[in-house]
Amino acid sequence: MATRYWIVSLPVQTPGSTANSLWARLQDSISRHSFDTPLYRFNVPDLRVGTLDSLLALSDDLVKSNVFIEGVSHKIRRQIEELERAGGVESGALTVDGVPVDTYLTRFVWDEGKYPTMSPLKEIVGSIQSQVSKIEDDMKVRGAEYNNVRSQLSAINRKQTGSLAVRDLSNLVKPEDMVTSEHLVTLLAVVPKYSQKDWLSSYESLDTFVVPRSSKKLYEDNEYALYTVTLFAKVVDNFKVRAREKGFQVRDFEYSSEAQESRKEELEKLMQDQEAMRASLLQWCYASYSEVFSSWMHFCAVRVFVESILRYGLPPSFLSAVLAPSQKGEKKVRSILEELCGNVHSIYWKSEDDVGVAGLGGETEAHPYVSFTINFI
Repeated sequence: MATRYWIVSLPVQTPGSTANSLWARLQDSISRHSFDTPLYRFNVPDLRVGTLDSLLALSDDLVKSNVFIEGVSHKIRRQIEELERAGGVESGALTVDGVPVDTYLTRFVWDEGKYPTMSPLKEIVGSIQSQVSKIEDDMKVRGAEYNNVRSQLSAINRKQTGSLAVRDLSNLVKPEDMVTSEHLVTLLAVVPKYSQKDWLSSYESLDTFVVPRSSKKLYEDNEYALYTVTLFAKVVDNFKVRAREKGFQVRDFEYSSEAQESRKEELEKLMQDQEAMRASLLQWCYASYSEVFSSWMHFCAVRVFVESILRYGLPPSFLSAVLAPSQKGEKKVRSILEELCGNVHSIYWKSEDDVGVAGLGGETEAHPYVSFTINFI
């Protein structure tokens, strides 16, 4: 599937010529000189023209609005890709109204029920902008809720998988590792990995009330090792000071099976919440992408209509088409389009040496026919 398309319109200007006859000439030229270029007719309905001033005013907003709508489309697509990766789901082809996006474009049919053709163009464009803006706002809210749960889960995971100097120790310690009585207490010491011999040879001498041979290694990571040490409760503060002076960190820790079970349940709930929210957001994104892309193509139809009238004049008489030329074939396709365009004269047209096209905004491509590019990705 191509991801980059041209939407163009050519004037029907030869006496006796029609859009159908011009379409036949375009098909013939493409098949003979650029046969590998996909070519489709882009069906633009007879929309309500209004006044020339209204068309000029509307054209100023069309380019900016197109950038906005296209941007929202890409945001949703990127969100879909991220959610699919997070769920280990193989990326599938996106659809619009049940058909692949490229098929929807190349077989575009105007939705009269949603956008009545007799409505003023400004009203149609406003409706599209409002709808897409609402979807973008909804996406921000839904995305923030999902990311909040992800952040909470990431914070818990960091505590469980980070360095021994900062991570949660509850899942590394068993009840039998701890001694707690009226006089005795077990501490947890974080010892630099390459200072373990120093710890084992010196911990008993850090205070006279340390239980001999009471230290046991519970865990080791790339930087530190976790050791227990049992001593009399009355010397805990003094032992911590002496340990710190030798480069050993005594972690504050109190074993509680209830707290450990509570943390486990919290983690499981967050994981379930994250997956439920991911699946829900993904389904919303699928539906919203379809909605935005459909709106975008209707917007493109309005844009072709407005720019064609400003370029070729009234009454509306033009052929619109969709092409997907390869990069190496672009120059040839451009020459075919220019040849079919003929010698177009319009008060709104400037030469290619001028900047932009009068009345059509700065992004419009400088050709003697209406042309703009849309990118799916």
